[in-house]
Amino acid sequence: MPRAPLLHYTEQGSGPPLLVLHGLFGAGNNWSQIGKALAADYRVIQVDLRNHGQSFHDDLMDYPAMASDVWALMDHLQLEKSHILGHSMGGKVAMECALQHPDRVDKLIVVDIAPVAYDSRHHAVFDGIRSVELAHLQQRKDAETQLSRHIQDPIVVQFLMKGLHRTPAGFQWRFNAAILELHYANLIAAPAATGQFTGPTLFIKGMLSDYILPDHKAAIAQRFPNAQAKLIAGAGHWPHAEKPRLLLLMVNQFLQDAVPHD
Repeated sequence: MPRAPLLHYTEQGSGPPLLVLHGLFGAGNNWSQIGKALAADYRVIQVDLRNHGQSFHDDLMDYPAMASDVWALMDHLQLEKSHILGHSMGGKVAMECALQHPDRVDKLIVVDIAPVAYDSRHHAVFDGIRSVELAHLQQRKDAETQLSRHIQDPIVVQFLMKGLHRTPAGFQWRFNAAILELHYANLIAAPAATGQFTGPTLFIKGMLSDYILPDHKAAIAQRFPNAQAKLIAGAGHWPHAEKPRLLLLMVNQFLQDAVPHD
């Protein structure tokens, strides 16, 4: 089987390496504000996962494949070990990595996702994306209008609009919507790797989000026995955009804390 191309990434800063993995429909630059701040103390590497951003498109889309991409990038960057921060889908990739090769992950930060399977919750998003007639699109505002007919939350609409760009051939989505929809069951599944990651782990939950629930506590403790949890008041599923200062404070405190937690 041919090796997948290298993931697109940007990096800034120096110090201990920190990989940042974005969520579904996103890209590494979603974390630019947080990344810039963290670069004062860390070598921050913001990654576009496969079928997202400027990374390659591929027919295979599951967590083992995405973790393999991360290992290939770390090998390319000559990183034996790294901190990994992942949000939502990227959080599951981060967990998959930590469970596969715990010796290559220093500290793990998971933002607003649990190591469990979820019910489908993106039907309206996929309907909205499919409704945008890219071949006839003249201006970005038209795409926003079409998305809004299916998606009630304006925050989600604006988030998706970040993935729309103009090319010489017309407007295109940076994310591979067809493959993401085809393999959506893989993306709402739990991480595939078994075992445990016993290294320092931080789960950050947006108080207004329902992605991490009390029912998930046992699954987290079973696979990440050294996990601690933090709650961000007033934030939903995108605390890095909604409450960036609070999230940054939590991340910095966790990464700089050399005292092990029970």
